[in-house]
Amino acid sequence: MSTHASGSAGRASAEPPRAGTKVLLDGDAVARSLSRIAHEIIERNDELERVALVGIQTRGVPLAARLRRLVAERSGVEPALGTLDITFHRDDVHVRDGGRPPDRQPVVRATSISFPLEGGTVVLVDDVLYTGRTIRAAIDALLEFGRPARVQLAVLVDRGHRELPIRPDYVGKNLPTSRDERIQVELLEVDEVDRVLLVHEPEDGTGG
Repeated sequence: MSTHASGSAGRASAEPPRAGTKVLLDGDAVARSLSRIAHEIIERNDELERVALVGIQTRGVPLAARLRRLVAERSGVEPALGTLDITFHRDDVHVRDGGRPPDRQPVVRATSISFPLEGGTVVLVDDVLYTGRTIRAAIDALLEFGRPARVQLAVLVDRGHRELPIRPDYVGKNLPTSRDERIQVELLEVDEVDRVLLVHEPEDGTGG
């Protein structure tokens, strides 16, 4: 995987963070975190051929793809890869009953799970773990496609403030925050740079 080289190029052309924003992880730190997660996935799963990585839209998708490449490079086994949109499963986004004004309708993105889940291990992948509501919604969405033997969770950043009893199996970095701050993950595939920022403003109420 060429995360290090690409990350360096991305950082060189990236705009500096705006005032009041702090860089917590740069591209190299992001790459190291993903490398460690991939190693742990290999260590903890004896039957890698039965492991699938499912990225939660949006930034969980490129993270899952990177982890797949890392796992394949190190183990010789390439896990199945899927994407999951959770828009209609969130309990804090009113999309079914018209509870949201027209100009704030959520964007629905692609879900793609083209492999059987039964009997396997699914590793859900997301960028930031916060309240736990995103992951609860992701589990609900996943179970519509089948019943895996195990569901694990990998996140690049755990920022605390859980509202549901959800704990990640793999964490790139624990970054404690206050509720008046938010974590902003930027990735090459979406933002043309790899970095994690601390922004001094509260979440919009739909954080994960």
